[in-house]
Amino acid sequence: MDLSALTKEVVSLTKEIGEFIRGESLIFDREHIEYKGLHDMVSYVDKTAERDLVKGLSSILPEAGFITEEQTSTVLAENYNWIIDPLDGTTNFIHGVPSFCISIALQHNNELVLGVVYEINRDECFSAWENGGAYLNGKRISVSNAPAVENTLLATGFPFYEFSKMEKYLNVLRTLMQKCHGLRRIGSAALDLAYVACGRFDGYFEYNLNSHDIAAGMVLVREAGGQTFDFKGGNDCFDRREIVATNGRISSELLDVIRKEFDL
Repeated sequence: MDLSALTKEVVSLTKEIGEFIRGESLIFDREHIEYKGLHDMVSYVDKTAERDLVKGLSSILPEAGFITEEQTSTVLAENYNWIIDPLDGTTNFIHGVPSFCISIALQHNNELVLGVVYEINRDECFSAWENGGAYLNGKRISVSNAPAVENTLLATGFPFYEFSKMEKYLNVLRTLMQKCHGLRRIGSAALDLAYVACGRFDGYFEYNLNSHDIAAGMVLVREAGGQTFDFKGGNDCFDRREIVATNGRISSELLDVIRKEFDL
């Protein structure tokens, strides 16, 4: 399979759907919010975008199945499966905060081989494929060269419904706040990972995540020269629903802080 050519098709489709989302963001009415759970919101924009992405990706790669956030398609295939978040940063979108994106990854036999993250408002399309490198609007990108946590700007996400680990998480923040240049919370895991891939952030960590939140971003980070782990330092991000992504040079130091505070 020509992953480079496939990525170009996915980028084109993603930008097309992004235009729809951008247009809806200008007229969106909060009366259209639906609740999937505590503080877990969705709208017709998420659902429409996902249906259109499924339709378009089915045309691009008919043999592939789907893992989708809004469950518009639940058909899995034996070899290839798309992992889709049609609007990562839904809470930002609903409140008019211009920081949200489309996230699409392709999984082949449980290995991630392609990732596209399209930041709609800035018209920034991040893309990567296995052994092909990572790109921002067609230009090669790479992770930062920050050598230690004291030289870094880090990103994270705040839990919005699972609060049992809150004290441990706050301890991690307390430690890192005193060590790094700063901590940021954008509100989109896919964008956090994309920003690690292009060197804007040097590292990122979060828990209570789903595969559609992080799959595409993981491809970006790895192909840009970075590393991804679960909180234990392993590769079980999906099942453990957590991730640490770094430029590679600060991995041990950042993981040590997280493992200590989470008793891992």
